[in-house]
Order: sequence, then structure tokens, then C-alpha cells
Amino acid sequence: MARLALPVFLILCFSLLHFSSSRPPRTREAVSPQEDDVKSQLERLWREVNSLKEMQALQTVCLRGVKVNRKCYLTVLEPKHYHEANEDCIAQGGTLATPRDSTENDEVRDYAKRSAPGAKDFWIGVADIVKEGQYVDVNSVPVSYLNWDRSRRQPTGTRRESCVALSAAAHGLWHDDVCRSLKKYICEYVIP
Repeated sequence: MARLALPVFLILCFSLLHFSSSRPPRTREAVSPQEDDVKSQLERLWREVNSLKEMQALQTVCLRGVKVNRKCYLTVLEPKHYHEANEDCIAQGGTLATPRDSTENDEVRDYAKRSAPGAKDFWIGVADIVKEGQYVDVNSVPVSYLNWDRSRRQPTGTRRESCVALSAAAHGLWHDDVCRSLKKYICEYVIP
């Protein structure tokens, strides 16, 4: 029986080789409309799967942090320099938090107080690194909402202090500081 199996196996192999070599090569023009349709459906499904993965990751962040409107905030307790903090937020799929109005600022402040009791300052995504006095967010978009601590004469207006921190101790007011200072920070994730 074993002697018969080897010749049959070889005949099948040669037949398959002959069949595959006798077929004309497939070119782009030879692809049928059904195959293109299947490919486009697979690409669409792949995009949907990736979108679902991103949403699942955001939901995980929201479970660890707090969800406010269409954003999630997550406090990071390991102090870092401003730029390191921003890079860490980006690596996690977000940016440093940038309150756009007083309601958001209050939500960020309250969350910061709950998540890190006793912590004083947190980096947020506002700076005037490029041009002194011109405050932009981490995407270089000008910031229209500012919440300076005027009792401390903020912002100081010096080139040395170009990055902005939210002070939980000063009821969410902002002050500029040296970007190389180590501070806790708050990441922001936009929910699609």
C-alpha cells in the first residue's frame, strides 16, 4: 500500500503544477468586479475593527479617569517635564488636557482634586513657547479661554516660564512655569 501511495502522490503533485502553470497569470485587469467588491468590503471591515479597538481603548481610559461631555480625562501621578508629559499623553492616544471654557476647567479641577488629593499643580496643554504671550494648545491652535491667577500676577510674561499649569490649590486658576519643572499632569481623550 505504501508503494502505491508515493506514485499517486507524485502524479497529483505534477498535475497540480501543470494545472497552475497552464493558467494565465492574473493581472489587474483580470480581477473580477466581485473580487474588487470583496476587497473593498474587507478594507471597510478592517477600518471598522480598528475604530472599535480605538473606542474600546477610550472606554478603558474613561473607566480609569472621568468622562465629561465628549472627552475623557486621566490624571497621571508620575511627575514629568511638560514635553515628556505631552509625549506620554500622545503615546496613549490623547493630548495634555486643554480646558476650552470655565465649565471644562471646573470639571478638570474637580477631577484633579479627587484623583490626586493633596497635589498642587498639573500640567495642561497650553503654552507660549513659540511666541511670548501668544498662548496655544498642543496642536498650535490659539487658545481663547484663559484662567490666569491674577492674584499671583499671572502670567509673569517671562521667556523662562512658557508652559501652563492648572493649580488645584488655587481653585483651578492657571500660572505659567518653567517647562522643565516636574509636575503631575492630566491627559485628555476626545470620544468620537
